[in-house]
Amino acid sequence: MRSVTIRHVAEEAGVSLQTVSRVINNGPNVTDALRERVRAAVEKLGYVPNIAARRMGGSKSYLLVAFNDREPTLEKWRAGRGSDWVAQMLLGAMPRCERDGYHLLIELLDGHSSGLHARIDAVISSLRPDGVILTPPHSQDVRILDQLERRGVRFARMSPGDGDARGFRVMMDEKEAAAVATRHLIDLGHRRIGFLTGSPDYAVSAERLAGFRSGMAAAGAAIDERWIRQGEFSFESGLAAADALLALEQRPSAIIASSDEQALAVLHRAQDAGLAVPSDLSIISFDDTPPISFSLPPLTAVRQPTAAMAERAASLLIGEQGSSDSGADSQILPFEFVVRGSTAPPHD
Repeated sequence: MRSVTIRHVAEEAGVSLQTVSRVINNGPNVTDALRERVRAAVEKLGYVPNIAARRMGGSKSYLLVAFNDREPTLEKWRAGRGSDWVAQMLLGAMPRCERDGYHLLIELLDGHSSGLHARIDAVISSLRPDGVILTPPHSQDVRILDQLERRGVRFARMSPGDGDARGFRVMMDEKEAAAVATRHLIDLGHRRIGFLTGSPDYAVSAERLAGFRSGMAAAGAAIDERWIRQGEFSFESGLAAADALLALEQRPSAIIASSDEQALAVLHRAQDAGLAVPSDLSIISFDDTPPISFSLPPLTAVRQPTAAMAERAASLLIGEQGSSDSGADSQILPFEFVVRGSTAPPHD
C-alpha cells in the first residue's frame, strides 16, 4: 500500500502543492471552492499531514488544549455517570479542530491545588498549544488568565461569568435564562417557587440566582429565603436540597434547579414523597443534557448551547480574528427554553 503524500493530494484535487499547503495550514488566499476540493481529496486519499513537520516549518503546533474542572469530572466518571457537559463540549470542539487539521486534548485542572501554576506551566511547556479553551470555573480564574498571558498563550473562555474582558469570551445569558424559567412558572400561576443554586465556585451560579430574583421581583412575587437552597450542581446536593424544601410546612409549588442532576434528584424525592409531577410540583432544569428528555415526566429545561460555545471557542483560536487579549471578542450565543411535561399550573 502506497504512502499518500501531499503531492498525491495536489494531483487528486488538481491544484498546486502550495494550495494544498495553504489549506492544510489554514492559510489565506484560498477560495472556499478550492478549500473544499482539497479537503475532499484529503478525505478520499486518507492523507494524514505530518504534524511534526508542520510544527518545524512554522510557529503553530496545530493543537488546542481544554482545561476542565478536575474533581467534579472525576467524581462523575468514578460514579459511572459520565459527564454529559464534557461530551457536549467535545461534540462542538473536536469536529471543528478536525476540519482544519488540529488536535484537541483535555487536561484536568484543580483550581484549589497548591500545584496549580506548576501544572499549567508543565502542560504549556510540553505541548506548546496554539490556544487554550477554559471551561468554568477556570474561565473566571484570574490567576489562570494572568499565567496564560505571561506565557503568551491565546485563550478562549466558555461561560466566563465576570466582567474581565481578556481573551475570547463565549457565553449565554445566564441571568436572562433563569428569568425566562421563572416567568414561565409565574405565567402558569406559581408564586411559591424554590431555587437550587449551583456551586459558589462558579460565577454562573450567582448569575442564575440573580435572574430568578429579578424574575420574581418583576412579577411582584415575594421570595421566601427558605426556598433558596445552596447546591453543588450534583445529584447528591439536589437530594439534600429537595429534602429540605419538601419538608417545609409551606413547601414550594415549583422548583428551578441549576443543573440537570439536581433536577433529577428533585424528581426522585418528589416521587418518594408521593407528589405527582407536575400536578403537585413543577420542576425546571438547567443545561438539558440528553437524560433529561428521557425522565418521567420529561423535564422542562433551559438548554445551554454547550456544543455551540465549544465550537465557537475553537474557531476563534484556530482562526485569524485577532489577538485574544483585544477584549473585542465577546460572543453571546442563544439558549433555548424547552417546555416539556414537568411544568403545569399549581392545583392549590
